[in-house]
Amino acid sequence: MNILTFDIEEWFHILDNDSTKSEIEWSNFEYRLDSNMDIIFEMLDGKDQKATFFVLGWVAREFPHIVKKIHELGFEIATHSDRHQLAYNQTRKEFAADLDCSIKSIEDLTGVKVRTYRAPGFSIKEDNKWAFEELIKQGIEIDCSVFPAKRSHGGFERYGHSEPSVININDASIKELPINFFSILGKKVIFSGGGYFRLLPYPLIKQMMSKSDYVMTYFHPRDFDKDQPMISDLSLVRRFKSYYGLGSALSKLERLIDDFEFIDIDEVDKRINWELAKNVEL
Repeated sequence: MNILTFDIEEWFHILDNDSTKSEIEWSNFEYRLDSNMDIIFEMLDGKDQKATFFVLGWVAREFPHIVKKIHELGFEIATHSDRHQLAYNQTRKEFAADLDCSIKSIEDLTGVKVRTYRAPGFSIKEDNKWAFEELIKQGIEIDCSVFPAKRSHGGFERYGHSEPSVININDASIKELPINFFSILGKKVIFSGGGYFRLLPYPLIKQMMSKSDYVMTYFHPRDFDKDQPMISDLSLVRRFKSYYGLGSALSKLERLIDDFEFIDIDEVDKRINWELAKNVEL
């Protein structure tokens, strides 16, 4: 089961960085989302491929035509938060308000209930697992925020599963589609999205895909924008992670779609017998 998803945000929505941390700083940068979305739309149309789009509430307000086009083309729309902040840096009240704003901004444009969520930077972890309760309260049925390995942002290593599962927390439950990993000599290797996908050579990605029963991809419009400006205050390591492989990412994804079957989250939900899925008690 291979799932194709995109996190719809601007090229400058880089987390935990002073010059890109909020709307005040974002106003200093040019917008590139229109042209980058055209690349994604054209590619998916050429492949007749479905996908799920995790959209920021901010994007719904700044680029309503993009969200309307995603909807009109028949793609599933989920929320990626409102203002792209790390969930574990928010209070419970701030998280709930951000989630509510994102849902309303998207639903006002599409008229369709938002039922799936992914936190920026996969930033739901042990310390802020209360976020799952807030998701449930606001009608979110499927979460895709768990990164079951160590990570600079987020990382819920104790979660223990990299497959569809059900989270039980304080007498409530939510379906979870976590990020997958591939074990090499006991080390968890992530390969299915973002900088990991851009860094690894395609033959290795294909090999790990072939040996995986479940793969959750996550791509961003900026992953395919080789001409985006350089953000000056990034460290050398973060520059490498953020800009390496931008020129080849689109062709790699096209090859991946040619070589494997992909479905969106709505189709995944229909195919899974959730009563038989693993339960995770939080």
